[in-house]
Amino acid sequence: MLRKIRLIKKAKPTIEGAGVHLQRAFGFGDERLFDPFLMLDDFRNDDTRNYMAGFPWHPHRGIETITYMLEGSAEHADSMGNSGVIRKGDVQWMTAGKGIIHQEMPKPNPIGRMYGFQLWANLPKVQKMMRPRYQDIKAEQIPTVKTSSGAEVKVICGAFQGVKGPVEDIVIEPQYWDVSVPANSELTLPTPEEHTCFIYAYDGDALIGEQRVPNRQVVLFEEGDAI
Repeated sequence: MLRKIRLIKKAKPTIEGAGVHLQRAFGFGDERLFDPFLMLDDFRNDDTRNYMAGFPWHPHRGIETITYMLEGSAEHADSMGNSGVIRKGDVQWMTAGKGIIHQEMPKPNPIGRMYGFQLWANLPKVQKMMRPRYQDIKAEQIPTVKTSSGAEVKVICGAFQGVKGPVEDIVIEPQYWDVSVPANSELTLPTPEEHTCFIYAYDGDALIGEQRVPNRQVVLFEEGDAI
């Protein structure tokens, strides 16, 4: 059964960290609707003044933060001594568990762009005090499935048409895909019936049934096994 649209909302301008200008698709007020997802931030920006202050040292506990870079890079470090850089196409899946203090400091690409997303996922009660961990995934590790209609699906987590993503052993068993659908074509995506399902449009417009969904809008679906 195809899922029906439950909610469509536009991302709202927000300032986070030490003064980073971003767009919040959902979070801080409507997270019960998106459970177990808590927040989705879109930090695409062409003005370096809007993000260079970054996200200095701050704590997380009992959640996972998933950062997906489209342009630019982000240096990270934490209270456990970990550090590194994620770049264009890379993903960092951080499980805060019983607690971690970290920082994320963005840097633009050579023409000044900084594009990416951060999704927060709640941990179930019994896993909230698990040991913190990272999965840093490089762009070349993420497989892309090309469909007969010309669509492309980058499989970050979960599986699509039998192709598994590189992020594994995540408690809530999510599917995380970056999907590109060519103009004048159609794509049906399977969804586990019991899962919360949403999409976020970040380039061009999409038609879901008869509903047009433009850039920077999030769509939350009712129950079903496909969209």
